[in-house]
Amino acid sequence: MGTVKFNTAAEAHLKLDQQKCRACEERVCLQVCPAGNYEENEADPREIVLSWEGCLECGTCRLACPHGAIEWNYPVGGKGVCYRYG
Repeated sequence: MGTVKFNTAAEAHLKLDQQKCRACEERVCLQVCPAGNYEENEADPREIVLSWEGCLECGTCRLACPHGAIEWNYPVGGKGVCYRYG
């Protein structure tokens, strides 16, 4: 992870349907994201807080969500994660 660089876009490439998240019992997104970008809101544990800026763009969250609450798109050109060898 030390060689990963992020060129963060101004706008999120991930969007959550909070209504579906509130109804979700499984909360799979909290477990499957390798970057740990999903957390429960401390003030309202039924709400999910997403830190999209550190997304590794693997798509695991979208595939794992049993309710289709995650809209996932690639970031706009030239933005997002940049993997480097080293």
